[in-house]
Amino acid sequence: MRLGLVPFLLLAALPAHAATPAAGAAPAPTARPASAADPASLLDQAREAQGRGDMELAVRLTQAAIVADPSLPSSYVALGDLYSLQGQVDYARTYYDAALQIDPADTAALRAEAALGSPRDTAANQ
Repeated sequence: MRLGLVPFLLLAALPAHAATPAAGAAPAPTARPASAADPASLLDQAREAQGRGDMELAVRLTQAAIVADPSLPSSYVALGDLYSLQGQVDYARTYYDAALQIDPADTAALRAEAALGSPRDTAANQ
């Protein structure tokens, strides 16, 4: 993993703004507190957000999972998958590569990278 990636993830995981709910108001479903120490919970919440179509929240939660435990390739794969779904192939490849740097045999990352094709394929056609 490149050293510049972690500070970016730390900044991206911060909320865009701190909103204070009105007195007595129930928090919005997306305002559910996430435990920074529990990447699995963050990834579950990210999948829920993705299912609701809230891709921005899904990305932020997945980034928070990476920050919570940078040694888990599954978090990088999940973020790569989100970027791939959004058509951001270069970002997706970056996170699949990061997962493979942690575990070169990670089957999810290997399959995802294979599905993207070779980066040389697109560069040669330009």
